[in-house]
Amino acid sequence: MVQFTILCVGKIKEKYFTDAVKEYIKRMSRYARVEIVEVPDEKTPEGASEAEEEQIRRIEGERLLKKISDKMYVAALDLRGREYDSVAFSEHLEERMLRGNSHIAVVIGGSLGLHRDVLDRADESICFSKMTFPHQLMRVILLEQLYRASRIQRGEPYHK
Repeated sequence: MVQFTILCVGKIKEKYFTDAVKEYIKRMSRYARVEIVEVPDEKTPEGASEAEEEQIRRIEGERLLKKISDKMYVAALDLRGREYDSVAFSEHLEERMLRGNSHIAVVIGGSLGLHRDVLDRADESICFSKMTFPHQLMRVILLEQLYRASRIQRGEPYHK
């Protein structure tokens, strides 16, 4: 059975996001093991300089990299990444699994994005949208797409 690890910066604070994450993890249990790994976020001072923002990304990136093992296939969520529709995303994941990638990690950065060291470690970058989403909501969107992909792979009905 494939394992998905969602590596993310920060904690979910709102109960409705937490409930949605729990629901999709429960739904995914038929198809894969899903683990959420959170690393602490750094506070960004109001009016932070680019150098301060880079330092924050670096600190958060180091925390994320410590959670990545050599056995993981790593997909970083990044605005410059490749975009998929749901069927193509499902096919892409299936191809990864067929190539022996049984542990897929997806990395969600904090409010400032991911440090270049995390992007360099990633096997690929994926963009879910050119729009910016709160990282708490992005977890729900990602889990929903993993669930949808799993259903598509098995020929099960899903909403189009």
